[in-house]
Amino acid sequence: MKSTKNILNLSTALLIFTALFAWSCNDDYEDGPMLTGNEMTYDLGPVSDHGISGDVTFAEMNNGEISIEISLNGTTSGMHPAHIHMNTAAETGGIVVSLTPVDGMTGMSTTIVSATDAGSDISYEDLLDFDGYINVHASSSDLATLLAQGDIGQNDLTGESKQYMLGTRDVEGISGTATFRERVNGEALAILNLTGTPDGGMHPAHIHMNTAAEGGDIAFTFNPVNGTTGMSATNVAMLDDGSTLGYNDILGIDGYINVHLSADDLATIVAQGDIGQNELTGNSETYMLNARDIRNVMGEVTFSERMNGETLVSIMLSGIDFAGDHPSHIHVGSAAEGPGAIAVTLTSVDAMGMSRTNVTMTDEMDMVSYEDLIAYDGYINVHLSASELAVLVAQGDIGANAN
Repeated sequence: MKSTKNILNLSTALLIFTALFAWSCNDDYEDGPMLTGNEMTYDLGPVSDHGISGDVTFAEMNNGEISIEISLNGTTSGMHPAHIHMNTAAETGGIVVSLTPVDGMTGMSTTIVSATDAGSDISYEDLLDFDGYINVHASSSDLATLLAQGDIGQNDLTGESKQYMLGTRDVEGISGTATFRERVNGEALAILNLTGTPDGGMHPAHIHMNTAAEGGDIAFTFNPVNGTTGMSATNVAMLDDGSTLGYNDILGIDGYINVHLSADDLATIVAQGDIGQNELTGNSETYMLNARDIRNVMGEVTFSERMNGETLVSIMLSGIDFAGDHPSHIHVGSAAEGPGAIAVTLTSVDAMGMSRTNVTMTDEMDMVSYEDLIAYDGYINVHLSASELAVLVAQGDIGANAN
């Protein structure tokens, strides 16, 4: 009997110990590092291989650490080193945090982070405001080849963007677009995308002040356009003089973009386009310019409205087979009534038969808008030369006098 009691006491003790142990283990599990539910995901776009892309997710943990999970589609094998770098991907910068390499078989990588490679503490909130980007490389022996890349933190894109056309200028067949994409921090990612550029070339590009028709000094320098890809990516945060230039500033800038043939031949412009307040609205009126004193010279003049209400006046003549510049003007009244006083002096028509003028006011300094010009009581004369103004090569009524 005594022996049976001892056995029962031992059994009871074992049951109590087992229950306590299980409770202790369960308590340890509940008190261990867990996700808080706060997370942020950023896109990782393709770089060298258009079939590889994905995202990275930063997830906050209750012990102050961050779980960083990369998920890529399109990888097949190998281990692909990954890092958080300083600055934007367009600017590039040094490695700040080394991440677990991405397994090419699964496309996955998970890293628990609480500090930078230099040993500085870093939190979930720090990463959401971090000035950085992520690179995923082909291999440890080929870090130069990037599989995927994406801006993070304050450099993330908001989804807002503005695109401007870059038209052909001195080299036939080259044209494209300039797209500005807003960042969370108010800066912008500028993407120049041209078609028709020759392989191997590097084409300097800038934002200039004023309209393309007027010309102006360089205000901002882009990264050169790679002729092989036709692409250029630049972070936009300030003008070349150090003053602020953010996404919203670009939307209202009085400027235009030039893309040049090369650093040694800046005079040859391969693509050009007005931006900001100088962008064209799409509203325009075209008037005929008929031959006068020289046979077979004729063409048209187009008034195009700008976002700021100003006007791009473009003259295009055919049949000019003689050198020199040809003065042109908007006159008061109709051509039949003339001669009328000069109201607006336009840029002279060149030997190619072209002229572009930005019109904001008359020669008398009175403001004149697009709406004013398309209702104007006037006509245009194009003259043979500055010394032979009496010889008219083309003429046409505009505005209220047009047929």
